[in-house]
Amino acid sequence: MDLKDAALMLRAESADHPAVASLAQTVYDRLAHAEPVDYRLLDELIGEASGKGVLRALHAKYSPVAYEAIIGPILTELGRQKPIGSQRYARETAPETDPLLATTWPPR
Repeated sequence: MDLKDAALMLRAESADHPAVASLAQTVYDRLAHAEPVDYRLLDELIGEASGKGVLRALHAKYSPVAYEAIIGPILTELGRQKPIGSQRYARETAPETDPLLATTWPPR
């Protein structure tokens, strides 16, 4: 199953949840017109599907292999596009004022 098929399947399975169905339809339409699909749209689709219980319903309805075939292409594309947030400490600090970096604590 490719990304377009996965979006169509998610659209069909989320008929009871208009927000999820609308997002899935948008993804499908973009792919059908050979337009790029931004990771933020895919992220919103998965988040909304998760929040509305659509993913849980898919997991209960289908076998593990079928469930993976439906959401796998979406998650793979999301993982390919979405930037990885840095785990590094973003701002510069003086080592002596940071309790994790100071050689002695409390400061003198």
